[in-house]
Amino acid sequence: MEKLSYVDETGKASMADVGAKEIQRRSAKASGHIKLSDETLGLIRDNLVEKGDVLTVARIAGINAAKQTASLIPLCHNIPLDHISVRLFPDEVGIVAESEVRCTGRAGAEMEALTAVNVALMTVYDMCRAVDMMMVIDRVMVTEKTRI
Repeated sequence: MEKLSYVDETGKASMADVGAKEIQRRSAKASGHIKLSDETLGLIRDNLVEKGDVLTVARIAGINAAKQTASLIPLCHNIPLDHISVRLFPDEVGIVAESEVRCTGRAGAEMEALTAVNVALMTVYDMCRAVDMMMVIDRVMVTEKTRI
């Protein structure tokens, strides 16, 4: 197994030194899902949730979250982001969230993509919890990571 870059020689957590890494164009995509009741899914589709337009608010929350990732994850590098997109859409049993983050730097953007998806889904949960206490967030994962 490869040595973990966030662990020092004594086994303690530390921030990885990426100073010697080449600056590259990087991108990451992530996705996730929230399972909802049929009633809740209908309210979202018809834009009848009392708190407002769930998918728009969740999309904006995901974008904002990606920009705050280094503040939330202690050992995550603060990287300048070139692009963030968050897309949410209904499927048969809930809402799918997808994100794509691009940057030019020495560290990848997968944490930002994951943060965008998680916060977008948590926003759906928050906006719908008054009508659905059985929601389940799952399948959150990095779906693609590239260096150009």
